[in-house]
Amino acid sequence: MAEILGMLSSQRGSETDPVTGPAVDPGWIRDFARAHEEAGFDRVLIGYSSASPDGFALASAVLQATEHLGVLIAHRPGFVAPTVVARKLATLDQLSGGGRVAIHHISGGSDADQARDGDFSTKPERYRRTAEFMDLLRQALASHEPLDYSGEHYRVQDAQSAVHPVHPGGIPLWFGGLSEDAVQVGGEHADVYALFGETKAEVAGRTAEIRRVAAAAGNEALRFSLSTRPVVAETEEAAWEKADAYLEQARALKEAGAEGNPLRLRRHAPSEPTAVSADRLQRLAQERDVHDERLWFGITKLMGPQGNSSGHVGTGQQVADALLEYWDLGVENFLIRGFDQLGDVQDWGELLIPALRAGIAAKQAAQWEVLAGV
Repeated sequence: MAEILGMLSSQRGSETDPVTGPAVDPGWIRDFARAHEEAGFDRVLIGYSSASPDGFALASAVLQATEHLGVLIAHRPGFVAPTVVARKLATLDQLSGGGRVAIHHISGGSDADQARDGDFSTKPERYRRTAEFMDLLRQALASHEPLDYSGEHYRVQDAQSAVHPVHPGGIPLWFGGLSEDAVQVGGEHADVYALFGETKAEVAGRTAEIRRVAAAAGNEALRFSLSTRPVVAETEEAAWEKADAYLEQARALKEAGAEGNPLRLRRHAPSEPTAVSADRLQRLAQERDVHDERLWFGITKLMGPQGNSSGHVGTGQQVADALLEYWDLGVENFLIRGFDQLGDVQDWGELLIPALRAGIAAKQAAQWEVLAGV
């Protein structure tokens, strides 16, 4: 099922807007979640770092504050047992009516950030652990009988649960990461594979590579998501002016030393390699500021390798058309977050999401016609 996702923060703040409010701001969470629902989003991603508030608690607040909005809870395998996570997810799913909960697996790109929570495993070990985690989690969510499991990282005996998702297979398993080990794990075990906002050529190559792994594992239903930071306005000229303004705001905050946010992933140690996905974005940013006509890397180049920061710039229709060009590469889900957090969500609800939904509906109709032989 194609979905449009936003990203929730527990307090106000971005690269262009100084962090304000307490680490957990209930009023902001409520208003920000409701703004996403009113704008027409399907879910919001709740991020993770070693300093972040608990994602499951934030998810509960979002689900209680809204009627239909779903959540995608990011976590790092290795800190909570898969059987425990299965019960936590199923409980939230039951409390929220079913179909509103999904989980996103991030194995951990930073050794330093893993160590802050007491994990000193290597990246290859973490990916092997994630593979086992996803395998056992899926079994625990589905099984109504006692479950035994024995692997390198997890072993359970006679595991059972009184709570299950409302609908069979109702908790989608998302995955992120682009290293060779990541591709193997995500291709084999994920329902949705999340990609950063790269060029169409880069995404085409990456989805083809992941699909080969998925096909070999029998994971034929694997879908993809693309993350982007859209900048939209009534006219293309106004959109680029807005992008330039965001860049200047981010530069001013960085120069003032005000960009640091303890709730986000802390910077890597100087000698530590960056994650493959972040490194790929940096290479594209160093080539030029704009790729594929409107995929903008200005903030990416300025801020360095600290997560997804590229975005499509233009009118709502232009950005929708640009995103839909990824559809033929297998991308059916779009994760978008902004710089002027609340203002961007409201702009997207008016200018972008209606056009994107109309385009998705047209793509789906064309696919059904092909399947029906029309």
